[in-house]
Amino acid sequence: MAAERWAREGMPRNPGAWLVTTARNRAIDRIRRERNLAAKTRLLDVPEAVTDDVEEDAIFKDERLELVFTCCHPALATEAQVALTLRTLGGLTTDEIARAFLVPTETMAKRLVRAKKKIMAAGIPFRVPDDHLLPERLAAVLAVVYLIFNEGYVARVDLAAEAIRLGRALAELMPDEPEVHALLALMLLHDARRDARLRDGELVLLADQDRSLWDRDQIAAGRAALDRAIALRGRGPYVLQAAIASLHADEQRDWNEIAALYGELTRLTGSPVVALNRAVAVAKAEGPEAGLALLDELDRDLAGYQYLHAARADLLRRLERVEEARAAYERALALTTAEPERRFLERRLAEL
Repeated sequence: MAAERWAREGMPRNPGAWLVTTARNRAIDRIRRERNLAAKTRLLDVPEAVTDDVEEDAIFKDERLELVFTCCHPALATEAQVALTLRTLGGLTTDEIARAFLVPTETMAKRLVRAKKKIMAAGIPFRVPDDHLLPERLAAVLAVVYLIFNEGYVARVDLAAEAIRLGRALAELMPDEPEVHALLALMLLHDARRDARLRDGELVLLADQDRSLWDRDQIAAGRAALDRAIALRGRGPYVLQAAIASLHADEQRDWNEIAALYGELTRLTGSPVVALNRAVAVAKAEGPEAGLALLDELDRDLAGYQYLHAARADLLRRLERVEEARAAYERALALTTAEPERRFLERRLAEL
């Protein structure tokens, strides 16, 4: 298809993006054909009086979400499911996915190749799962939506909006799953501050943001989704993250409570990135030296993570350890790809 189109119309500006979009659209077309075929087959067996209800019986109302569930096949490791789905459906580059997983680009490229080979060797079918199989794929689907939102929150507004749309569709599809409502709450609460995060193209820290620019209706919707997750007795990682995001929306932030929630989230996930956020919260609650001591424990796991070095630089700056702060800012800059974040770090470095 590409050879024919490109020979006739010329090569597109971004061939990789063209291929991903075309493959995604063809996959959605396939889902539509299978759905129409199933509906027409059923029409042969049901009375005319109930034919209008055939489409209402479809499991999925959203074709993109249907495709995410289809891609997240449990025969693959969850990490491979997420990476492959982000690549084929989310349109993220291998480099963007590698950053999300905190691994080198070459490592992620090899993982994607191995996953594709396993699909071919095992003959894993590209098929929409039955409704009773959805829960076993939910963890990977939530991770896909979350990482799409994260990438959009940093650099691409279109991806953030798509993730929220998928989150709403997921909440409609699985209304009794607390982590589904919690993820939607988390995204809504963060996205509500979108218009205040940048000023004239420059990154603005949460403490310095103009709160009149926050979307109060969206914050209320996020907190309502969080309440729904808690009512469903949710205690998972997305519930904890949404609770933290809700506390950040308060006029006066309770840093002790935020640090405690991050402590529980660290225990639950074992994630060094969560431990980094806990260290920042502890620094706010107990002082920069306490936070710095916790950051020092993360050097091995997060040596190539820009936010570790940016956080350390900020704490060193507050302690007036100027040369150490300068080195940490320079290290963070070397790892930063988003332009607003780069300019922010350059400004901080210049202030030293």
